[in-house]
Amino acid sequence: MSTSVFKRVDYTLDILLGGIAMGTTGLPDLQRPFVWKAVQVRDLFDSMYQGYPVGHLLLWKAPKAETDSSHGVGAVAHQKSPELLILDGQQRLTSLYSVLHGTKVLDKDFKEYRIELAFNPLTEKFVVPDATTRKNPEFIPDISEVWISPDGLHEFINNYLDRLRVAHPATKDEEKRIAENINQLSSLEKFPFVGLELSETLSEEKAADIFVRTNSEGVTLKQADFILTLMSVFDEKGRRSLEAFSKDAKVPSVTMASPFNYFLQPSPDQLLRVAAGVGFMRGRMQYVYGMLRGKDMETSETSPEIRDKQFALLADAQEQVLDLNSWHEFFKSILAAGFSSGRVISSENTILYSYILFLLGRNRFDVDHVRLRRTIARWFFMSSLTGRYTSSPETTIEEDLARLRELRNADDFVGVLDRELAAALPNDFWTVQLPNELASSASRGPSLFAFYAAQKLLSAPVLFSTLLVAEMLDPATKAKKSAVERHHLFPQAYLSTLGLAQRDINQIANYTLVEWADNIDISDEPPTSYVPDYEVKLTTTYGAQTLADQYEVHALWNGWETETYVDFLAKRRSRMAWVIRQGFEKI
Repeated sequence: MSTSVFKRVDYTLDILLGGIAMGTTGLPDLQRPFVWKAVQVRDLFDSMYQGYPVGHLLLWKAPKAETDSSHGVGAVAHQKSPELLILDGQQRLTSLYSVLHGTKVLDKDFKEYRIELAFNPLTEKFVVPDATTRKNPEFIPDISEVWISPDGLHEFINNYLDRLRVAHPATKDEEKRIAENINQLSSLEKFPFVGLELSETLSEEKAADIFVRTNSEGVTLKQADFILTLMSVFDEKGRRSLEAFSKDAKVPSVTMASPFNYFLQPSPDQLLRVAAGVGFMRGRMQYVYGMLRGKDMETSETSPEIRDKQFALLADAQEQVLDLNSWHEFFKSILAAGFSSGRVISSENTILYSYILFLLGRNRFDVDHVRLRRTIARWFFMSSLTGRYTSSPETTIEEDLARLRELRNADDFVGVLDRELAAALPNDFWTVQLPNELASSASRGPSLFAFYAAQKLLSAPVLFSTLLVAEMLDPATKAKKSAVERHHLFPQAYLSTLGLAQRDINQIANYTLVEWADNIDISDEPPTSYVPDYEVKLTTTYGAQTLADQYEVHALWNGWETETYVDFLAKRRSRMAWVIRQGFEKI
């Protein structure tokens, strides 16, 4: 008969939060950052106020170790070394600590903020505060004041009632009920919790395994989270490197080299996916998790020797992923594909998986950097345009990597990618499939972004302007109002008078980029009213050829403004597909 590795321990909330405040209760590095939304915190407090159970906690009696691999909850600093570690319950305890103690939490973007909840003690309703509740004297705008008010609870209640009497006088019975309800809210600090406490004799590997199994049914955890859990046990330095890189990528630095860029501010699990692809040539994270547990993929047997070998491979791959030279060189490939920032890329997976291929080409297959840049630029353009990594992305990258596993040299690598690229973009794609996909009103569609990229590659100016699309979409140039805006060629108000549906009005083919001042001038005039004036201004200053060239790269033609709207859309979709093809072939 097996012996239980845990025991039940009953706590009250104030005991748990007191341990967090002292640092005797901490968070092991195998846990996640705070990711709850405000409404989840609201629901937690409402459940506790109603006296409902809110789940057990999984705790681990901290093993004695030479190094401290835990940290405080939220933004709390250590006062003592932790004696009890939170394996499951971080989100609940972090929420409760932040609200009852009025402290800030640290989110997944490494930013500190306060969790605030409002409470109406007459209706007993918790809400996420907004401008309305903050002005409404019936609400306590920030319930943290119930516990942290320097005047004490009795004075807090009196002050609340004084404010309420000025705006909405309450009856004696209502005032009595209000005082009782605020007292009930205050008493949540004595709310009972059941802790399942793991033995201190349990190894870190066992604790990590229990954490994974406990969370395996949850929808918020991904396979990458489980791998990060393993890294906390077997490669703590590697995990911290991922977190540090992610943090540094979010803020520009003027004093030293930085991973900051305008395309992607990666999370640790995204960087881990890239490292797994580079190190193991695998896209499915479930395979990677098994490999890092020491599993032989042929025999299904596990061993510490295999585990150590696989972690060494991952560490080497991670070093390649976090290399700043490679990181920024890769983004030159995206620039070469015509994309100027993450604002015109509809899928971050396309960036991540293209980076895997870039690193393999650079480090494993030794592809010349000029050839590699063009190859990855073309691959990125194709993948973005076709949405290659938007549906079943792990399956797709797993198949892409499988084609590369037996290759030996640069020519083989480039050849495989070129063949896949040609298969994804046959002639029928350009003449039939792409025009049909452009019959969409999606404001962030891949075909629309590919059109912008093609215009950048073709050095297109903004319509009726001499300023280039590339200049106007430069993310480094920011103003209070965007320098360039999408404009309806057939204005929205005009088309509404014709009884057209919003989906047809907002079709991609009815949009173009103009300077925002022109957008205001054009307003809601039909194109037959505003187009002749703009054509005259442009041709008078720069000549008729300038207008013809602009119309070509904007998929327009002389007399387009006189077409019926339905005919205009059909003709422009085909021309937009042609412009996208011309841009791609220029890479």
